[in-house]
Amino acid sequence: MPRPCRLFLFDLDGTLIDSKEDIARAANAALTGLGHHPLSVPDLLPFVGDGINALIHRVLLNAGGAEPDSHYIAAGVELMLQAYNRHICDSTRLYPGVRETLDRLHWARFGLITNKPEALTRRLLQVFNLADRFSLVLGGDSLPQRKPDPAPLLEAMARTGIPPGETVMVGDSRTDVLAGKAADVTTCGVSYGFRSREELVAAGCDLIIDEFAGLLLAFCAPAASGPK
Repeated sequence: MPRPCRLFLFDLDGTLIDSKEDIARAANAALTGLGHHPLSVPDLLPFVGDGINALIHRVLLNAGGAEPDSHYIAAGVELMLQAYNRHICDSTRLYPGVRETLDRLHWARFGLITNKPEALTRRLLQVFNLADRFSLVLGGDSLPQRKPDPAPLLEAMARTGIPPGETVMVGDSRTDVLAGKAADVTTCGVSYGFRSREELVAAGCDLIIDEFAGLLLAFCAPAASGPK
């Protein structure tokens, strides 16, 4: 049976947009700029999901075999941001059915909870003409905490006045599932994203959909939801 929901909190990369090629290109610009070999997209994707600083830390650790110092990480972050700002949407696309499904979920409110910097997130929403769909946008630098900490989800619910029992976190990774479970909301994984179904299952995801339009069968408006 569909689960009642008034607030969908969406991850961005790997959930709403397929951005892996542009992220990989930017991360590899940082690696090669610091004298390392680039990584293939499949090899790089396991490092994605906890923000740019964490991504650069992980790829430099992988490349060098030793813990990189903070200055080296900062240099890599700057190189990646420069490259990503130049090529943020060269290959990035909405996943199939995203726009149409959001239209059909008109009875709910939408929030975007991502570990990507907020300015870059808002830029992408503008590119895809989705900015007006979201009641709130929280990036990895919007609050002191980021996913898997539940703080962004709790902030979203506080701003909208919608309780955990009528909220769902939709994402493609363990990070999204852990944040959702810590915030006591329903967790919905997407199997088509950057991470595997096995990762979502292991994290304890409540349900998994194989396409974005699966939200239409998995969730429904509460019988008496009141004003949105």
